[in-house]
Amino acid sequence: MKKKLVLFASGSGTNVENISKYFEQDKRVSIAAVFTNRPQAQVLERIKPFGIKGIPFTREQFETGWVLEQVQQLQPDLIVLAGFLWKIPAAFVATFPLQIINIHPALLPKYGGKGMYGAAVHQAVKTNREKESGITIHYVNEKYDEGAIIFQATTAIHTGDTPSTIADKVHTLEYQHFPVVLEQLLFPTHQNV
Repeated sequence: MKKKLVLFASGSGTNVENISKYFEQDKRVSIAAVFTNRPQAQVLERIKPFGIKGIPFTREQFETGWVLEQVQQLQPDLIVLAGFLWKIPAAFVATFPLQIINIHPALLPKYGGKGMYGAAVHQAVKTNREKESGITIHYVNEKYDEGAIIFQATTAIHTGDTPSTIADKVHTLEYQHFPVVLEQLLFPTHQNV
């Protein structure tokens, strides 16, 4: 029985593309659909070569439960937020406990919460003269960026780094680690049994 992923994205979809490439040859995994809150999002173009179904939706469809119903019909093993910016409704979290995974472009609990995404995060890291930044992969709960942490990876920040170069370093970590962590969640090793 194949493991199923459902992905959510709001923007260009580079992480979605990276995850799609990673699992493309893996017969154990299928990406059932990519949901996006922006019908013009570039992610819809990026998934075409993989034959993955793209499902745009409105704020109303998200908040009234239509999106939840669509996802339930797909019966995913994991729901992956790959650059998805809206807060997940409580009913969604309750329906899929410990099945919704997010990646955040900083080392939580620092630089998380409402409004902390994309360039804003990297600017704050630079402004505060942090010596390192990185990624946090975590479970999603009812609050922004407060779910249990699954994995973190760090990168050094130097005096000459700009928010843009920090973003590049963080993206490199995302591409390197996100698909691998998802695979480990789908197929946990039983070494500790």
